[in-house]
Amino acid sequence: MTTSNIIIEKKTNGVGKITFNKADVHNAFDDSFISELTKGVSQLNEDTSVRVIVLAAKGKSFSAGADLNWMKKMAGYSWEQNYQDSLQLASLMQTIYECEKPTVAIVQGAAFGGGVGLVACCDIALASEKALFCLSEVKLGLIPAVISPYVVKAIGERNAKRYFVTAERFNSNQALSMNLIHSIYPHDQLDTEAEQFINTILSNGPRAILKAKQLINFVQEKPLDEEIIRETAQRIADIRASKEGKEGVSAFLEKRQPKWVVNDNNREQKL
Repeated sequence: MTTSNIIIEKKTNGVGKITFNKADVHNAFDDSFISELTKGVSQLNEDTSVRVIVLAAKGKSFSAGADLNWMKKMAGYSWEQNYQDSLQLASLMQTIYECEKPTVAIVQGAAFGGGVGLVACCDIALASEKALFCLSEVKLGLIPAVISPYVVKAIGERNAKRYFVTAERFNSNQALSMNLIHSIYPHDQLDTEAEQFINTILSNGPRAILKAKQLINFVQEKPLDEEIIRETAQRIADIRASKEGKEGVSAFLEKRQPKWVVNDNNREQKL
């Protein structure tokens, strides 16, 4: 599916890919872009044939944040209009962050303002050596409010205190050191390396991946008490007793590929 803002592709190997399609304005977003991206991510998350959701972009930039024409329009908004508009962006960030499927950002160029928020909301971020980042809001007399929960989780309070108030640009190496991204690749090898990385995810148990994400959400910031001990023990017992868990262990012991990998390979060969 293609709109004026995004391209949505469902690949035969279980990858659902959303490509930002506004290269002429550096993939800056406005209200229509936010609405379409929110809907697209939700649809892929609900699609049982999709196992991994990828965010990528056409052109030189991943996303320059807010579109200038949209910002001009917002300048005349009332407080209530600004509030409702901000809630739409907040909904997009929450939709990406709370996906049950793994989400991967492929950052080939600049990610500024809200573009940094999109990167921070994804579970995994892979970047080109040429990628640049900037939390630029204070240069405009604004603050990165809606994206702040996700960016601060990613880069930590100390780094946020610096980059929120300086609006400095920083490169992929700095982004990696702050945990905003996970890996850096040569620019001309980014897509190939990202595909191999995603195939690594796809080689793992589909249900186990979803349960692993749920596990992270459950255990983070919880005290190490009786509740968490019993709950985590229950979760591993559940997955061990599941059809997928039994197949995965059997495949390992029998030194063969599990059925989900074999089925995916056969499907790709037929199509």
